[in-house]
Amino acid sequence: MDEDFCREQLQRIRILADRADPFTRRRLLALVGRYDAKLGVQSRPSKIAERPLPAQTTPPASIFSREGEA
Repeated sequence: MDEDFCREQLQRIRILADRADPFTRRRLLALVGRYDAKLGVQSRPSKIAERPLPAQTTPPASIFSREGEA
């Protein structure tokens, strides 16, 4: 493959990984590693892989109570 094409793909894939869910992010970053190998460079550490999952919020317990039902 053309080196410029690979570099452009790497940039696109990293942008997609930044916006992706955790499962897809890992797969995209694995793809980045394969492109890096084709280019003969080591994958740079990515902040994307280190991004924590968003905190899950649970609705207040009052939503589930039976009081006040018609």
